[in-house]
Amino acid sequence: MGKVPHGQIVTKTFPVLSASSTPDIDISSYKLRIYGEVENEFEFSWEELMKMPMSKKIVDIHCVTRWSRLGDEWEGISLKYLLSRAKPKGSFLMLRSSYVGYSANVPMDYVNDECMVAFRFNGQPLENEHGGPVRAFIPTLYFWKSTKWLDGIEVMKEDKPGFWEKRGYNMRGDYNKEERYWNGLNFVNKLAFFGSRDKNEK
Repeated sequence: MGKVPHGQIVTKTFPVLSASSTPDIDISSYKLRIYGEVENEFEFSWEELMKMPMSKKIVDIHCVTRWSRLGDEWEGISLKYLLSRAKPKGSFLMLRSSYVGYSANVPMDYVNDECMVAFRFNGQPLENEHGGPVRAFIPTLYFWKSTKWLDGIEVMKEDKPGFWEKRGYNMRGDYNKEERYWNGLNFVNKLAFFGSRDKNEK
């Protein structure tokens, strides 16, 4: 376990914060697409993903709303492994969930050996409300970057904002630098966004 970043409070609960209602995803028709600025585009079924090498990591997570969890076990497929197969030609990712119209941008510099496409949490299948059956897991940044219900990884040459970044969140989200919001946006403003989000972009 690492040092708790400034401004964070450790919790043993796992708060549920989502920009949408929880979708019901059928794994029999699930596809994960890797596309954009890559040499090789891929689309993997659930069955194909389950045959890939899995990674387990004990990792801390830090939410922009100031809670942190320490020392949880996450299991999934290494994001670096998936990207190595696609051979990216860009320096940024957009992690997408078409089920709810959500996206989050991530600089490739923050993709390390702990980042993954995650399926299990503390030895159990990831619960739907926490992004199950599959979510992005980017513990190097604030947790909003770990897109729930992941079905698309777009590689980009230039950075562009995702869902919350368009609404005032920091483009990078490095918790060691407390990169939370732009222009003085605070948690009160964030709560207001839940009632005013676009109908087709959740």
